[in-house]
Amino acid sequence: MKPTHEPEPIEKKKRCRWVNEKNPAYIHYHDEEWGRPHRDDPYLFEMLVLEAFQAGLSWECVLNKRPAFRKAFDGFDCQKVAAYTPETISRLMEDPGIIRNRLKIQAAVHNAGIFLKIQEEFGSFSDYLWHFTEGKTVVNRDGILRATSPLSDQVSKDLKRRGMKFTGSVMVYSYLQAAGIIDDHEPDCFCAQSGGPT
Repeated sequence: MKPTHEPEPIEKKKRCRWVNEKNPAYIHYHDEEWGRPHRDDPYLFEMLVLEAFQAGLSWECVLNKRPAFRKAFDGFDCQKVAAYTPETISRLMEDPGIIRNRLKIQAAVHNAGIFLKIQEEFGSFSDYLWHFTEGKTVVNRDGILRATSPLSDQVSKDLKRRGMKFTGSVMVYSYLQAAGIIDDHEPDCFCAQSGGPT
C-alpha cells in the first residue's frame, strides 16, 4: 500500500530583494559569498576585476560570465594578469565569453600591477583592505540600499592615489560588500537572521 501523505515542502529561504531566485549562480553568490568576510587575496583580486567590469552593467550580467572570465584571465592569477601584453589584451577583445571593453581589460592588467605593489607593502592585499576597518565588518541592518559611504569614499580615494582605475566610490562600495567588509543583508534575509558574518 502506497503512503498517502505527501513529503513536506522544503522551506523557501527569505533572501534580499535584489536576488534573482531563478538564477542558481546569483543564489549561490548571495548565500555563500556576498557580505561574508573574505581574506583570501586571489578571491579579492577576482572580485576587484569583476566589480570593475560591472561599471554601467548589472552584476548579474557579470556573474553569469564569471566562469568565462576565470578562464580568460588565467584563474585570476594576479601575477599572470599583471604580465599581460598588448597582444594578450587583443586576444581578450576577441573572447565572446567576457565583456569586451578595452578600457576595462586594460584597467584589469594595470590594477593587477598595483595590487602586487600593495601586497608587497602590506604583506597581503587583505591586510591592506581590512586595515580600513581594523579587521571588523561593518554591519547594516536598516534595509537602506546604499551606493556609497564614507568608508567607500576613503578606500576609493586611496586606491586612486595609488593609481588604480575604475575604483570610484560606487564601485568600491560594491567591492567592500563582495569582500564582506560591509554586510548589507536586509533585516529579514536568512543571512542576517543567521547571526551575520562569521
